[in-house]
Amino acid sequence: MNKISLKVAVLTVSDTRSQKTDKSGGFLKQAVVNDGHQVVTNQIIKDDIQIIHNQVAEWIESADVQVILITGGTGFAPRDVTPDAIEPLFERDIPGFGELFRYISYKEIGTSTIQSRATAGMANRTLIFAMPGSTGACRTAWTQILSEQLNSTHKPCNFVSLLKPDISE
Repeated sequence: MNKISLKVAVLTVSDTRSQKTDKSGGFLKQAVVNDGHQVVTNQIIKDDIQIIHNQVAEWIESADVQVILITGGTGFAPRDVTPDAIEPLFERDIPGFGELFRYISYKEIGTSTIQSRATAGMANRTLIFAMPGSTGACRTAWTQILSEQLNSTHKPCNFVSLLKPDISE
């Protein structure tokens, strides 16, 4: 079986990052491409619940986006509203993502992982993963969870067959 290339959107949620300083989003974009997928769009937006919600909702409805990767806004600071913005959009939660992310992170950063509200869900056959804004957290999520789960050849299971079809094929 040949590996299927997925169409991925990368969203950085930050009040301070720019295209030049967005190391986490940059890491995710490069990791996506290195794994044979396509970054079809990427944005940097402010920590604002309505702006985040609207952007993710737009991508969920897009035929061109199968996976949404979000970095930033998952902590407990007052401006960290990413989970609050996106979880109402989920048709199905993927609780295992946050659980596994925090388990792996515990080995790296100890009890500080309890402050992560990393979350994931699915809507309109689109996967949505939200992870902390640090490059290390994005690397952990990608290399130890997402790379395999977005790989159509990974056994015993992966998410690829559950996604909306790529209509460009």
